[in-house]
Amino acid sequence: MGDRGLKSRSWFYMGSKIAIYPGTFDPVTNGHIDIIDRALTIFDRVRVVVATNLEKETLFTSQERVQMLKKALKGRKGITIDVLDGLVIKYARKHGARVVIRGLRMISDFEYEFQMALTNRKLEPKVETFFLMPSENYSYVSSRLIKEAVSLGANVKDFVPAFVAKALNSRLKV
Repeated sequence: MGDRGLKSRSWFYMGSKIAIYPGTFDPVTNGHIDIIDRALTIFDRVRVVVATNLEKETLFTSQERVQMLKKALKGRKGITIDVLDGLVIKYARKHGARVVIRGLRMISDFEYEFQMALTNRKLEPKVETFFLMPSENYSYVSSRLIKEAVSLGANVKDFVPAFVAKALNSRLKV
């Protein structure tokens, strides 16, 4: 990248580094937690934002998802958990964040995430998107697949925190 690249991104190295990790988190998985832990090694603060996605029907309310995240991330420093109702870019501006974190599990995620990153860049050129990959242990884990597996009677203890597995079983009456 050379000095020129670093100077053009000097905003990143100045002051507190705040990142936003938006997602539906319905429910939070060990893959989400892995991405958050990776982000905490790079950024001073990570704002985990529970998105209310009008296109997705969620199993848990936004407040239930916030509570699950708080419990799953208890003890970690530099974390804020919030609800997002609107554009990620507006939220980033409001909270002084210059980075949006997105997790990439498989190549199939890339096209959608790339399109969203470019749209966000057009809306707010000062906000960058960081793509982080989870550990290979979680590269295939998605909330949707976890819910489906639980509804079919699977034990998902290796993919979500124990209290989340219990909540899924209760909600899906398994």
